[in-house]
Amino acid sequence: MTIKDKIKNEIFHSEFNFQASRSSGPGGQNVNKVNSRVTLFFNVPISQFLSDEEKELLMAKYFNKMDKEGNLQFDAQSSRSQLDNKKTVQRKFYEFLEKAFEKKKKRKATRPSKAAKEKRLKAKRVRSEKKAMRSKDF
Repeated sequence: MTIKDKIKNEIFHSEFNFQASRSSGPGGQNVNKVNSRVTLFFNVPISQFLSDEEKELLMAKYFNKMDKEGNLQFDAQSSRSQLDNKKTVQRKFYEFLEKAFEKKKKRKATRPSKAAKEKRLKAKRVRSEKKAMRSKDF
């Protein structure tokens, strides 16, 4: 199963650890009483759904975003509802995985066309003449 299939099928839910805490977001006085902020923890080294190569790639690419145990942490506190924040943080996780495993296209070296070179040189001449006209006294 490829990583895209794993992301599409959202099979990582069983490996999530959630923690709720007080939010600094909207909610008025309710903020002081309800734990609506949701933090998702995902432990990369012990994941059963990631292959060894995928784990190594994640740990090499994002070692600065992990704690000592290899946990990735994602937060959501935009909503007053804990359930909405939980959905948001899961979406953030899957978007992160898609971005992490995205293959970057190699850049093909190209040269500017003859017309583009001529256009650039003509624009330089026009600018030069304009500035030359400013300095002369007529």
